[in-house]
Order: sequence, then C-alpha cells, then structure tokens
Amino acid sequence: MTVAAAAGLAHGAAAATQESTDAAAAANAEGPCYKVSLNAYSFSKLLNDFNKQRGGGISLMALLEWCAKNGFDGIDPTGYFFPTYPDVPPDEFVNNLKRKAFGLGLGISGTGVRNNFTTADKAERDASVKHIKEWVEVAARLGAPVIRVFADTQMKTATWQQVAPGLKRDDVQKYIVEALNECTEQGKKCGVIIGVQNHGDFLQTADELMALVDAVKSPWCGPIVDTGYFKTPDPYKDIAQVAPHAVNWQIKERPFGQESDIPTDLVKLMKIIRASGYRGYLPIETLSKNKGADGYDPFTVVPAFVKRFREAIQQTA
Repeated sequence: MTVAAAAGLAHGAAAATQESTDAAAAANAEGPCYKVSLNAYSFSKLLNDFNKQRGGGISLMALLEWCAKNGFDGIDPTGYFFPTYPDVPPDEFVNNLKRKAFGLGLGISGTGVRNNFTTADKAERDASVKHIKEWVEVAARLGAPVIRVFADTQMKTATWQQVAPGLKRDDVQKYIVEALNECTEQGKKCGVIIGVQNHGDFLQTADELMALVDAVKSPWCGPIVDTGYFKTPDPYKDIAQVAPHAVNWQIKERPFGQESDIPTDLVKLMKIIRASGYRGYLPIETLSKNKGADGYDPFTVVPAFVKRFREAIQQTA
C-alpha cells in the first residue's frame, strides 16, 4: 500500500469516526430514545377468553405478533395471562415466548403477578411471597428486568383496613416491608427488580409510595409509576415526585382513573419523564372505561393511544 493510499484510508476512517460522533451528539441533544412497550393487560378480556376457552380471544403468542406489526418496541407479558397462572409456566412455554419475541424484535419490558401483603393473615402473606419468588425465576428466564407487585389487597370488596382489622397503617407497612425484603433477596439472586405499583387503597400518594419503597432499603426494589392511580388533586405532582426513582411505568389514558373523562396530558407527562432522567421502557396500558359497557376494543384504542404518545415523545425531544 502506498503512503498516499494509507493516508486516504486514515482520512476516511477519521471522517467516519467524526460522522459517528456527530450523530451520537445529535441524538444525545434530543435526549433518550425511549422504547414504547405494551402492557398485556390492555388485552385482558381477550387473553382471558383465549386461556379459558370461552371462544375467540387472543393468545400471548399472537399478541406478540400484533405488537410487532403495530410498531411496539417491547411487551409486558403479565403473569395472569400465561395459561397456567397462578402456577408457573413450563420452561418450554417461557423459552418459546422469549424466542418468538426476539425473532419479532420485541424486548420484554417486565411482567407482573397478583399478591396481597396488607392482610393480617401471615399465612396468606407468606403464600404471596412464595408466589412472587417463583415468578421472579420466570421473569429471569424471560429476560424481564422488573416484576410488578402490589402493596394492596387487590380486592374490590375490601380495603386494607378491613383485611387488617384494628391495625394502624404503620403496622401494616411493616408487614409489607418484611414481605418485600424477602422478595428482593430473590430478585437480587436472579437479577430481577421488584417493582411496587401504586395501585389500590394503601398507596394513593407519592409520599406513601416512596415511604414504603424507602423502608425496604434495597436497590432491588423500586416504584412503578402508575400514571392513572394517584388519588390526589394533582396527579402530575405525585408523578414528578416519584419519577426520578422509577424502575418502570404504566402510562395510562386518564390521570384521574379509568372512569374519568379527563385525558392524560401526554406532553406534560413526557416533560416530567425526561426531566427525571428515566431512560427505560415506557409501557402503555389502556383500559375499558366502564368495565366493557363502553364497547372497549383494544385493537382500535391501543393504536390510537400509542400514536398520541409517540407524538408527545417527539414533541418533547
């Protein structure tokens, strides 16, 4: 090779490097490239119809294909919709789901289970801990970085005061912290973060959510920000308070609950998310407004909502 040719190659390499550096700088100037995920609960009825053989419905595998066709970056395959739930699925099912998601270019942004940590019944709390530990292992096999758990009864007919009669809030929080500490040990072992969602009657404010998470004192436990379940006059204020600590999200259509007529200001929400420094997946979840009486159809509602959300991401870049 001549000196001139070598110099030309060196110049070309330097130019390519500079071009790459300039592109990276431009991307950084716009902020993180957020990945949008679908929380499978958006298709709750259809997934349950399929699993319970009620006719029609959609399987988790088919939902993966739908997500890929509709431009999602990832999916949160909630544990409830695995055919064997509450029992853990066979390794073959988990492996096939993971392989299919990979082939479709979808990441697994998280998963979730049901549990009750507010009850005064220790046997029931212990059963919930065991359940979460088992599904932490499933999450690890899936490659899910976060598993979503609750700090509430998740019972429509009972509050935490009713399942823990005569106990003060501090007493119940000690129960929850004790249970979460056991779960986080399993999470640490398997490389899965325990995400606590503000959903229910025990965690209604940012202060309550952060007080609980802070009491656990583990980097393997953090808040999942449910944007539709802060029961306060200004949910955006609570969202902004928790956002810097978020390990995952549930981006919902309405900040004052699914029955509300007030839509989420997605631009305002994205400004909060960007200011917080969060860089992970942003899962969306749409819900029936009146438990199906509104003719809720996820095949039309989800694409419309994700379109609005992506526009808000672009507008705030």
